[in-house]
Amino acid sequence: MTSERLFQWTPSLDFFTGDWNEAATRHLLKRTQFGATRVSIKQFQALGLSASLNVLLDDSASMPEPPVKEYNPSSATTPDTLILAGQTWVNDPNNDGTIHSLRRTSFKRWWAGQMINQGASIREKMTLFWHNHFSTEMNDVGNSQYIYKHHNLLRTHALGNFRNLVKLVTLDQAMLVYLNGQNNNKTAPDENYAREIQELFVIGKGPGAAFTEADVKAAARVLTGWRNNSTTLTSYFDANRHDTGNKQFSAFYGNRLIAGKTGATGGEQELNEMLDMLFANNEVALFICRRLYTWFIHYNITPEIESAIIVPMADIFRKNNYEIKPVLRALLGSTHFFDLQNRGCQIKSPVDMLIGFFREMEVRFPGADQYPIQYGLWNQVMNYLSNLQQNPGDPPDVSGWKAYYQEPGFYKYWINTDTLPKRIQYLDTLVTTGYTFSGFKIVVDGAAWVKLCKAPGDPNQLIDDLCEYLLGVNISSSHKAQLKRDILLAGQAEDYYWTTAWDTYVAAPSQAANTKHVTTAITTLIKYLVDLPEYQLC
Repeated sequence: MTSERLFQWTPSLDFFTGDWNEAATRHLLKRTQFGATRVSIKQFQALGLSASLNVLLDDSASMPEPPVKEYNPSSATTPDTLILAGQTWVNDPNNDGTIHSLRRTSFKRWWAGQMINQGASIREKMTLFWHNHFSTEMNDVGNSQYIYKHHNLLRTHALGNFRNLVKLVTLDQAMLVYLNGQNNNKTAPDENYAREIQELFVIGKGPGAAFTEADVKAAARVLTGWRNNSTTLTSYFDANRHDTGNKQFSAFYGNRLIAGKTGATGGEQELNEMLDMLFANNEVALFICRRLYTWFIHYNITPEIESAIIVPMADIFRKNNYEIKPVLRALLGSTHFFDLQNRGCQIKSPVDMLIGFFREMEVRFPGADQYPIQYGLWNQVMNYLSNLQQNPGDPPDVSGWKAYYQEPGFYKYWINTDTLPKRIQYLDTLVTTGYTFSGFKIVVDGAAWVKLCKAPGDPNQLIDDLCEYLLGVNISSSHKAQLKRDILLAGQAEDYYWTTAWDTYVAAPSQAANTKHVTTAITTLIKYLVDLPEYQLC
């Protein structure tokens, strides 16, 4: 299995004018959503590329309903008795550690549900992108309200203005806890966030990033005085803890001097000046565009791609005052994005693989009227993702998941001797016996799914459809012929063997022996395909 691009081509950010066919539509949706459902593929293909981008980049839909109390708080010292079962807990302050632990788990379960039930826009995929970028760990933050508000902030501004998002994240309660901002004061400036805002969040570590240790120290002093109020669930500025001295930055920032400010607005004034200084540097746009490129296309940013794709993307980003949508539209609508060498070149993340599988195979989960079972099954999903080494809410550290930044492996880090067998095991179980919680089973109904294929009675067309839909890279015609003979034809030579069996199944499903043969063959075929290395590619 490989995600390397093996051929040379001329990268271009020009708008794609090639064949807007099912394959191109599927490629766009698999990269911008978690999986590409059959309904979505048909809808987006009918729209055309330009209108499809309008839908994907539309963030006007209301935010999802918040997580609810689906847990049993009886073991807590101070149980949340004011919150009834099925009501949301996100606005209820509670200092009990057990309650916060239960609510953190509740939030993770809910987040799995948001990804499974995502809308048509790119918002959920971008929420995960920003979570990886502004990485925090829930177990370190602790406070479940802070955690919900932090992720709601990322989801709300996922397609908004990056500069505004950076400011909001800087003053966000969860981030103030995670990177010690709430402890940053004039007598003991804490450099943690001051370092990461430059190295990981805004400037990056690119070849042109030349900020200094003195810049980190100066930024830490700018950020002194911000604290959290756990009762109001807000952050606030404490002028008594703020360093009012002047802050001198290096030549990398044009030797900028931020004069010390006093009073209730002094902290925000200095923060705004520092953000102006950071965003005046060309490295900001280059850094974020490289991150978007790695997320949506590939990690191998050659000098040619840097020149032909990253630099013009960065120019678009700057000219649009760091709005996210214009740069995403340029990248996702480009000839380069749809180049054949950029299809099937990513190894799926655990989230892309598992959430995408649920959506693409139309696995049915219970509705909100069965929320205890719903959350219980979503909890299973989160446990599987954690076992596959992508635990949404708790990435390894402040840098996020190394598959998106660590040279030379990048996406290859998702696959190892521990995770690959587990990937196959989870998918095999979902295709065959399924997983059950409180009597509700999530399982692939292969026969029902196949009924909606173009010509399920034609074994050649059926295998073609399944391979095109499920696999990131297609398999050879000889491989398909072997699958047809061994699975659908049960060793027979003539195609009519399957056609007759399928037609009989549709007309007379009560014929138990034939029905068992057909459903078993379909299950075996789907199981075989999702076990292939090609299924792990996107």
